[in-house]
Amino acid sequence: MAGEEVNNVTVSQGIRMLFSLMTPNESSFATVQEVPKYVNQATPYFFGLIFLEFVLGGLKKDGPRIKINDYITSLSAGMMSRLPQLMMRSLELSVYIYVWNNFRLLELPWDSAWTWWLTFLGVDMGYYWFHRFAHELNFIWAAHQVHHSSEYYNLSTALRQSVTQQFSSWAFYVPLALMVPPSIFAVHVQFNLLYQFWIHTELVKDLGPLEWILNTPSHHRVHHGRNPYCIDKNYAGILIIWDRMFGTFAPESDKVIYGLTHPISTFEIWTVEFSYYPYLWQRFWEAEGISNKLSVILKGPGWTPGKPRLGDIADIPQITGKEKPHDPAWSPAMQAYVIVQFLLLVDVYNNLLMNQTILSEMTILLLTACVLLSLTSLGFLIDQRANAAELEMLRCILIMALQRFGYIKPLVPLLAFPIEVFLLISAVYWSLQCVNQRTNRMKKQN
Repeated sequence: MAGEEVNNVTVSQGIRMLFSLMTPNESSFATVQEVPKYVNQATPYFFGLIFLEFVLGGLKKDGPRIKINDYITSLSAGMMSRLPQLMMRSLELSVYIYVWNNFRLLELPWDSAWTWWLTFLGVDMGYYWFHRFAHELNFIWAAHQVHHSSEYYNLSTALRQSVTQQFSSWAFYVPLALMVPPSIFAVHVQFNLLYQFWIHTELVKDLGPLEWILNTPSHHRVHHGRNPYCIDKNYAGILIIWDRMFGTFAPESDKVIYGLTHPISTFEIWTVEFSYYPYLWQRFWEAEGISNKLSVILKGPGWTPGKPRLGDIADIPQITGKEKPHDPAWSPAMQAYVIVQFLLLVDVYNNLLMNQTILSEMTILLLTACVLLSLTSLGFLIDQRANAAELEMLRCILIMALQRFGYIKPLVPLLAFPIEVFLLISAVYWSLQCVNQRTNRMKKQN
C-alpha cells in the first residue's frame, strides 16, 4: 500500500488520476493526513491540457470556440472555489469524519481493494444523486448554476466551480461514512472531481463502446446544453450507468447550445458566483403564501405556481441554433494585458496552495485578499466597468508592495525586477486613466 509520507505525485500518476486510472495499491492510505491533495497537484496538468486544447482547437476549422474573456472567467471561478480550503478543511470531508467517528456501524479495512472499489462506486453514485438534486432543488441550483453559466464548452469550463456548492454536496456522501474509512473517501471524492475535467471538450467526438459505460465528452455536452432535449439529463460523474438506470440519460443529437436558459451576460466573478442568491431571495419574498415560498426553494429553478415540480419544458426559450454567446468587443492590447496579469496571478495562487502549510496565517490572509482583489479587478476590466481603472491601479500598487516586502516571490527569481517595473508602469497608466475619467465627468457635469 501507499507509504506514510506522500507529498507529490509522479508525472504518470498525475496523468492517470485525471482519468481515474489510479490503482488501489498506490492510492490507499491509513489516515486522512497521508492522502495527497490530488486536486491541487493537478493544477499544472489542467493548464497544460487547456493550452493543448487551445492549440489544437485553433488548428481545426471546426474546433471549439475559445474566447479569452470566458476562459479567464472560468479559471477565476475555479481559483475562487478553492480559496475557502486554505482556511478550513472541506465541509464534505469534515462532516464525513464526524459521522465516521461518532456513528459508524462497521469499519471496512482501509488496505483492501474491495473497500477501494466499493468506495469508487459509492462516491460516484452519491455524486449522481447530488448532481441531480442540484438541478431539481432551487436552493442547491443557486450554487451549481455557476458551473453552467459559460456559453462555451471547453476544458476551462470544467474549472468554473462554485464557492458554495460544498455546503450541500456533503449530505450525499454521509451513508458511506457509516462503514468506509475517511482516508479512502478523501481519495475518491478527489478522483471523481478530477475525472470530470477532461470530458469538458468538443474535440473528442465519440468513444465507441465506452459510451455505454462511462460519462464521456459527448454525454456531458448534452448535460451543459440549454436545448429542450438537454435539460435535466446526464448527471453522471464517471459512470453513465446511473443515468441509464434512473431514466435521466439522453444521447447527443441536435447541435448543443451551451449555457443557462437565461444567460447572465457578465464576466465579473462575484456576479457569476453569487448573483442567483439575491434573485432566489426576491422570488421567495414575492411568492404568495408559505406553500409557494417553500416551493420556490425546494422545487426546480423553472417552477412557477401551477406548473410541475421541475417546471414546464415549454417555458424554456426557443433554440434556433444561431444563438451567439455574450462577447463584447475589447481591444487586443487589453486582452494581452489581462492575460499577462492573470498569468502572474496564477503563479501567486499556485504558490499559495502549494506552500500553505509553511506560510503564516497573516501571509495566507494577505495573499488570499490579493487573489480576490485581482480576480475582481480583472473581471471589471473584462466587463469594462466604469470604476475598473481605479480598482486596477490599487491592485497594481498592492502587488508591488507585497512583492517588495517578500510576500510574493516570482517563479523565476530573475523576473522579479521586470515584473515590478511592469506593475509600476501599469499603476501609472491606470492612475492617468482615473484622472482622465474624472476630468471627463467634471466636464459633463459643467
